[in-house]
Amino acid sequence: MRKDATEITNLQLERVRKKTFWKKIKDNRTLLLMCSPAIIFFLVFSYCPMPGAYIAFTDFNYKSGIFGSKFVGFDNFKFLVQSGSLWLLTRNTILYNLAFIILGNALQILVAILLNEAKNKIFKKVSQTIMFLPYFISAVLVGLLAFNILNYDFGFLNTAIKFFGGDPLKVYAMPNAWWIIIVLVNLWQGTGYGSIVYFATICGIDSSIVEAAEVDGANVIQRIRYIILPSLKPTAIILFLFAIGGIMKGNFGLFYNLVGSSNSMLFPTTDIIETYVYRTLMNSFNFANSTAVGLYQSVFGFALVMIANWIVKKIDEEYALF
Repeated sequence: MRKDATEITNLQLERVRKKTFWKKIKDNRTLLLMCSPAIIFFLVFSYCPMPGAYIAFTDFNYKSGIFGSKFVGFDNFKFLVQSGSLWLLTRNTILYNLAFIILGNALQILVAILLNEAKNKIFKKVSQTIMFLPYFISAVLVGLLAFNILNYDFGFLNTAIKFFGGDPLKVYAMPNAWWIIIVLVNLWQGTGYGSIVYFATICGIDSSIVEAAEVDGANVIQRIRYIILPSLKPTAIILFLFAIGGIMKGNFGLFYNLVGSSNSMLFPTTDIIETYVYRTLMNSFNFANSTAVGLYQSVFGFALVMIANWIVKKIDEEYALF
């Protein structure tokens, strides 16, 4: 009798849960409808292609198709490790993205604080607009500008050097120079846009706190140190966690248009996962190796997100993503 009563109770609870679930959907149907384009986008472009990752474990050929090709296990990954390409690509991709994240966020916070301290509204708006524009410049145009500045024969840089009696530089044959060039171009293009989030956070700070600090005699440096920077901490941590999720994904448009994908002299310092995959597909049509690198990239990136979120959760649970 007791067992039957328990089963009836469980069934009743299950029915209540189902009713609650469908009631929630009904109550939030407008929000769900608004989210449906994003849901469909991720289903079509992120989840549906997932079975294609099986190519990484096959000796792919067009005739047999994805699931008809010969299964070779981890041979494609083994080839990448033995060739040394995997370490080089991983190192370059992570180091570039770390530079973009750390320097980019530091510069964005600095710009946001400077804009907040500017008293002239016209100057503030004009400055924001000027810094915002580079973000919308096509990577193709950025590459063209860089080529016209750095070209050996007629570039602005070498023209200026020759004018002052110096020897022109072969920048496109100097691998170590591109660490600085690529990071600087990325900062120039993204700082204005990225500073908007931090500036919005600063604008959201309760003005009464700032006014009270001023009454108590706090100077600009003290207000920035004890009020503004602590207020920016949650935003900076969330943006950092989001950025860590893409740390294994390079900016293909930037790298391809600045240095191309065939200048082997620059590979040691400019070759990232995206450019390698593109070159492998375009030159040798090796889908298996390309997919192996892409799968490695996704798994490694997922692991980094989980580790970073775990560390943040240990330090302060409120700032963790989940």
